[in-house]
Amino acid sequence: MAGSTYSRNGWIVWLTFLIGLLLSVSPLPQFMEILRPLWLALLLAFWALALPHKVGMVTAWCLGLAEDVLYGTLLGQNALILTLITFLVLSLQQRLRMFPMWQQSLVILVIFGLAQLVQLWLSALTGNRQPTLALVLPALVSALLWPWVSFGLRGLRRRFKIN
Repeated sequence: MAGSTYSRNGWIVWLTFLIGLLLSVSPLPQFMEILRPLWLALLLAFWALALPHKVGMVTAWCLGLAEDVLYGTLLGQNALILTLITFLVLSLQQRLRMFPMWQQSLVILVIFGLAQLVQLWLSALTGNRQPTLALVLPALVSALLWPWVSFGLRGLRRRFKIN
C-alpha cells in the first residue's frame, strides 16, 4: 500500500524540486544575490532524510545536472555538490532524525558549508570566479531556513501521505 501511495503522490516531491530549481534562478536584487539560499540542496536534504529509500544520490546527481544547465556552469559541478550533500545527509540520517531542530540546523550548516567550500575550490580551479569566503553565506541562510522548510515539507508529506 505504501508503494502505491508514493506512486500516486510521488509527483509532489518532484514538484518541490521543480519549485526549488525555479527559486534557484529567480532574479534577486544584486545586494541579496550573495544571500540566496541553497533551495535545491534544502529540498534534497529534507527528502533524502524523509524518504531515503526513494530520494538518493542518483536523484541528487540528476537535479545537479539540471542546475548546471540552468546556471550555465561547468557540467557536473552542481551535480557533484548536491551528490556530496545527499551523501552526507544519508550518512548522518539516523542521528539527524533524532536531533532537535536547532541541532539539525547546525548539522545542515556544516554540511552545506562543506559543500560551498568544495564549490569555492571548484570555482578557483576552473577560474570562473575569484575565490571568496562570502560563498559560505548561502549555507548560513539555508541553515536558518531549515526549520521552516522542514516543518512545511513535513506538513505537505503528512497531508498527501507520501511515504
